[in-house]
Amino acid sequence: MNPRLPRTLSADQAIPRTDVFKRQLSLSAILTVALTGANALVSPVAQAQTAWPDKPVRIIVPYGAGSSPDVLVRILAERIGPRLGQPAVVVNRPGAGGNTGTGYVAKHPPDGTTFVVSTNGPLVYNTVLYRKLGYDPLTELRPVVLAGGQANVCAVRADSGITSLMGLVEAMKAHPGKFNFSSTGVGSLSQLGVELLKVKTGTFAVHIPYPSSPQAITAILQGDVQFACVPAVAVMPQVRAGRMRALAVSTAKRSELTPDIPTMKEAGLPEIESVAWMAIMAPAGTADAIIQRMNREINEALAAPDVKQRLHAQFMEPLGGSPEDLRAFMQNELRVMTPVIQRIGITAD
Repeated sequence: MNPRLPRTLSADQAIPRTDVFKRQLSLSAILTVALTGANALVSPVAQAQTAWPDKPVRIIVPYGAGSSPDVLVRILAERIGPRLGQPAVVVNRPGAGGNTGTGYVAKHPPDGTTFVVSTNGPLVYNTVLYRKLGYDPLTELRPVVLAGGQANVCAVRADSGITSLMGLVEAMKAHPGKFNFSSTGVGSLSQLGVELLKVKTGTFAVHIPYPSSPQAITAILQGDVQFACVPAVAVMPQVRAGRMRALAVSTAKRSELTPDIPTMKEAGLPEIESVAWMAIMAPAGTADAIIQRMNREINEALAAPDVKQRLHAQFMEPLGGSPEDLRAFMQNELRVMTPVIQRIGITAD
């Protein structure tokens, strides 16, 4: 499959190793150093880089269990832990639409023990939505790898009587003030996609944020909200069980993972496209050798056939690339999304 991400919400449109002892020493000098303690000549930072990892590596998920980042990183952790020689421990730290866990890692010492798998909102969009975000993802976090992406799926409860995306639009117009929608948090793509839909169609619905996509779906099933456009991993099991109806996918072309669901354009809204992406980040200041090792291990995991199969089963597309690729991608997301968010006219604080 083509790993290239579709454009986002268009409003219009071998690791370099540190050679600690690279010195011109005679054989006798080397023997002397060895006998008296070579470690005395090596800085603590260099030692840490050479030995990394010498303890378990934590990967923070800033959303609840069962969310897309949680599912993706648990699959990856099983693969990379043995290769690193230390457990890769997944820790959920949800709150504030992903800002809590993402900000925690942004402020964490850059010692190679802690990473985060975060998403569009906490890593890019919230820099525009929040006046006081509490951390700067572009300067306090260092890119590791763009790990995966997936389409958002707009869906309603199966017994709603709504059978198409335009049918949802007409229902909102006919019953103003009667529709709520759930999302994975303020500033998430699952909010912004619907906000753009509202602007394009002149409709109104109240936003109700939740800590994770499974909870956003549960809200629909319980009747607390009427619809959502959230990652496929949470929607499709309910669609297959007959409890929900999928109306459209957010990508520019039909997804090979959900081939029977029309795109937004096919459903009548040509100017709305989006993809939910997930990236691994580290605290700024994390050593180059650690970043490159983690990048290599995750890329190799993403390329493994069994990992691809498991991710596809969860409606996720493995991506990958270099840290520089991820940095450029995030900068482009910021460039594209800033005018979109400003056009929508929403703020988070």
